[in-house]
Amino acid sequence: MQSPSRFEATASLQLHALISDLNWRIQMLERDILEEERNAGNADPGSPTYSMLALTLRARRDNLRTSIALLEGRVERTPELSQAA
Repeated sequence: MQSPSRFEATASLQLHALISDLNWRIQMLERDILEEERNAGNADPGSPTYSMLALTLRARRDNLRTSIALLEGRVERTPELSQAA
């Protein structure tokens, strides 16, 4: 088995750092969503009076989750990147 090149190891580290950062941002968004729901007095996204800010934050959080899933899939599909981690 061939050892990963410096580029591959660096790419793997960068992807893992990006995934970690995105997870941290999701945690922050989840706290912001809970705070906005508490302030608005409505935690039901299906309600017509649900906070527009909370809806926007939820959409952003969901987009970040999709990005993380795509990045994790990329790491798993690239054997060199998986081995370098």
